[in-house]
Amino acid sequence: MDVRIGVTNTPREIALELDDDTDVKALKSDIEAAMTGNSVLWITDKSERQIGVSGEKIAYVEVGTASKGRMGFASD
Repeated sequence: MDVRIGVTNTPREIALELDDDTDVKALKSDIEAAMTGNSVLWITDKSERQIGVSGEKIAYVEVGTASKGRMGFASD
């Protein structure tokens, strides 16, 4: 699962890859709690790194499934 976090006053976003079996409801609940309570959001990525983001600095969060890249030539 892919998660992208936009941080205020920062041109780049934080991109993380989480395990596919991550509990999305719990993750969204943690994000909402950090943003409303001005606490730190801690997320552990697929390679066991822990990333902390201040809830008051979070501009947006995108949560989605990891998309597999296409190979070869395709026309859409």
